[in-house]
Amino acid sequence: MEKEQVLKKITDAGLVAVVRANTADEAFKITDACLEGGCPSIELTFTVPGAHKVIEALASKYKPGEIMLGAGTVLDSETARIAILSGANYVVSPGFNLEAAKLCNRYRVPYMPGCMTITEVLTAMEAGVDIVKIFPGDLFGPNIIKDIKGPLPQAKMMPTGGVDISNVDKWIKAGAVAVGAGSSLTAGAKTGDYAKITETAKEFVAKIKEARGQ
Repeated sequence: MEKEQVLKKITDAGLVAVVRANTADEAFKITDACLEGGCPSIELTFTVPGAHKVIEALASKYKPGEIMLGAGTVLDSETARIAILSGANYVVSPGFNLEAAKLCNRYRVPYMPGCMTITEVLTAMEAGVDIVKIFPGDLFGPNIIKDIKGPLPQAKMMPTGGVDISNVDKWIKAGAVAVGAGSSLTAGAKTGDYAKITETAKEFVAKIKEARGQ
């Protein structure tokens, strides 16, 4: 899938589900629940045991375009390459890594690194990053989006960390093009309540649409 199509799919839904699981089976169930709830963007973190194999399995299970499959917690270019070869449509990192940015640009795969300061955001953008992950979002709150957009109105940002149902509308209204949600979305997996994940995903999507005036 073309890079532009991947970015559009992510921003259209406005929600990326950050999936941290103990087993591949748990990751599959969380993914299915998120998709059913209207969230097609799944970020499977490399903290999941055998993450690249899980990405391969998910990539083969769903049709192209049915899922936007991302690899998260990617710390270096070597892991980014493994993720891409395994079928990842985009790569997410907790921090900016220039070599990972170069590799992703080489293969026209979106790279979303975590940044905390305007200097980091600018550095990432100069390296070709299309969407900057503001992380950890809970350290600043939605105002950081407005503050960065003051001098950098062209910046496209996605907060992760501390985003939940109670504040997702504030992040979107502040100018975020999407949000990343982890435990606030997938908490049901801890008790095996995957229906709860679907329900929460639907709430997230509805809140995002409402905040966008759709």
